[in-house]
Amino acid sequence: MATVTNQFNPDYAVPPGWILQERLQAEGISHAEFARRCGRSPKLVSEIISGKAPLEPGTALQFEKVLGVDASIWLGIESEYRLHRAREAEAENAAASAEWVKAFPVGDLVKRGCFQSPVSNVDAVSKLLAFFRVASVDAWDTRYGRANVAYRHSRSFKSNEAALATWLRLGEIEAELQDCTEYSESRFKHALRDIRGLTREPVAEALQQTSKLCNEAGVALALVRPLPGTALSGAAWWLSPRRAVIQLTARHKSDDHLWFSFFHEAAHILLHSKKGVFVDETNGGDAELEAEANEWASNILIPKSAWEQFVATSPRSAHVVRAFAEQQGIAPGIIVGMLQHRGVLPWTHLNRLKVRLAWKS
Repeated sequence: MATVTNQFNPDYAVPPGWILQERLQAEGISHAEFARRCGRSPKLVSEIISGKAPLEPGTALQFEKVLGVDASIWLGIESEYRLHRAREAEAENAAASAEWVKAFPVGDLVKRGCFQSPVSNVDAVSKLLAFFRVASVDAWDTRYGRANVAYRHSRSFKSNEAALATWLRLGEIEAELQDCTEYSESRFKHALRDIRGLTREPVAEALQQTSKLCNEAGVALALVRPLPGTALSGAAWWLSPRRAVIQLTARHKSDDHLWFSFFHEAAHILLHSKKGVFVDETNGGDAELEAEANEWASNILIPKSAWEQFVATSPRSAHVVRAFAEQQGIAPGIIVGMLQHRGVLPWTHLNRLKVRLAWKS
């Protein structure tokens, strides 16, 4: 079968009233006489001819009987005309929203294959709305605007709101593609104990297994490269009452930060409201819920009593850190990162024990 490569998409549409007027003139039928034959008011016929009133299916059937033109033809003309008018109105609204587009990383979305490069500002508005699955800028504000989403973040929150919403939408798309069971708190807690041990494995393999374990507990794990204008490590939120999402950026490109961010976001899933979108930029904010998530993540990675005893020895050598990591069954880089955060080690010390990460091109 041949493939049609050229399609005719006219930039105009004729209202059915024009066709009706020509047909009446050709047959020498006045508006009033035609209205009588159809059993409709002359006013309605006049408004249909002028395009002010829509042509309803019942009226189309009457036209069919009086003029011998199938009702489906009349309704097809009406449908094309109304759709054309709606597209014109949408284009006008999109033109008025051209400034709105400038806040979004459109170029990055094109590079990531989310949509083709827009040919105009109007096209960019249309493509962005389709990407977010909303019909208008007002609907976008309702669905994604800060006033309607309970972002949790530190006081030093610096991410651009449009870029952040875009990054979250990318995570939403990734989460929707994953085959997750219904969320189970007990299964998720069990999975987290297994994932803790996976931190010692090669990161790519560990993340694959982590995603599988999370999915089996009703949690989607989405790794989404950060966008320009975002300065965040991860986020936790609920796609539905039965599916949670942990979204990570691997922003600092080291295994210790990646894994701590993962367990930090897991804490939000376990401890905090399903209604909030918890966005973590620093893993060190002073907000109460962020501090609670930090403490929970620290304690699951290393039990508090064991951690305090270890810190009391002022560990500074790679040998000591490796031995403690082996004893705890976690990656040594995590120990280094926590010691640096605690101030026991300088930020420049023992970084060779961390695994460096890189996004594939």
